[in-house]
Amino acid sequence: MSARRPSVRRAAAAVVSALAALALLGGCAGAEQRSGIVVTTNILGDLTRAVVGDEAEVTVLMPPNADPHSFGISARQAALIEDASLVVANGLGLEEGVLRNVDAARQAGTPVLAVGEGVDPIDYGSDESAGEPDPHFWTDPARVRTAVDLIADRVVQDVPGIDAEAVRANAAAYSAQVEELDAWMAERFARIPPERRSLVTNHHVFGYLAERYGFEVIGAVIPSGTTLASPSSADLSGLAAAVREAGVTAVFADSSQPDRLAQVMAEEAGLEIEVVPLFSESLSEEGGGAATYLEMMRANTEAIAAGLGG
Repeated sequence: MSARRPSVRRAAAAVVSALAALALLGGCAGAEQRSGIVVTTNILGDLTRAVVGDEAEVTVLMPPNADPHSFGISARQAALIEDASLVVANGLGLEEGVLRNVDAARQAGTPVLAVGEGVDPIDYGSDESAGEPDPHFWTDPARVRTAVDLIADRVVQDVPGIDAEAVRANAAAYSAQVEELDAWMAERFARIPPERRSLVTNHHVFGYLAERYGFEVIGAVIPSGTTLASPSSADLSGLAAAVREAGVTAVFADSSQPDRLAQVMAEEAGLEIEVVPLFSESLSEEGGGAATYLEMMRANTEAIAAGLGG
């Protein structure tokens, strides 16, 4: 019996080594199972697809004409987040319905890019959200160009099998289109007389646009950065007074949200005010007028300029 003990020990050691190797391979397999890019919002999804091209699969969680503050996801979509090579999120509190899923994926080791944090965000200036970072950076094309670079960098870094040169070329080509958009918007808005450059929206969503193109944000029907808040009668009365004083001729409401509150405020102001729909937080379906970021911004620019008499 004692003569066979070394062989038993050797056999046991071999089993341990084999189990350790299997565990190591299992760990490697787990890492290799990550695939594709998951994007939370459809605006960022459009930017990401422009950058990635055919280099990787891109899954966008938010459907067309949805509210980024309130849309939710299924269990299958939550699993996609955890298994992704990269998650691209807006961040800064925008995707309120999926924040816990993104945070859980990050804690489980999934690479996550919160784009809004890297574009020099501004704070809300007034009302309920004052002092909080504003997540609606995409209304400023200059910050979108920064976002495109951020996405390209992380795709190259985190997504296996990517052709880095192709991704960089895609990003540069798309950034040039955004730069062209920026110049066109500036020229279009320049036709609006300075005294008419006052914005009233259904909630605070155009702070970045106002900063870039010289508008004044008079207020919002929902005095918050999220559509999940509700205005009081005092809020509506105060906004109506500000609208009368500024001589505002149009209120801009998101096309995905009912405009009833904006209509109530307009009636309380006692002025002839047009409620103009915009695609402020979501792309539309194909053929709906804002199926891409570039199309959305051009449509909004024309609607704002026309509403303010430019």
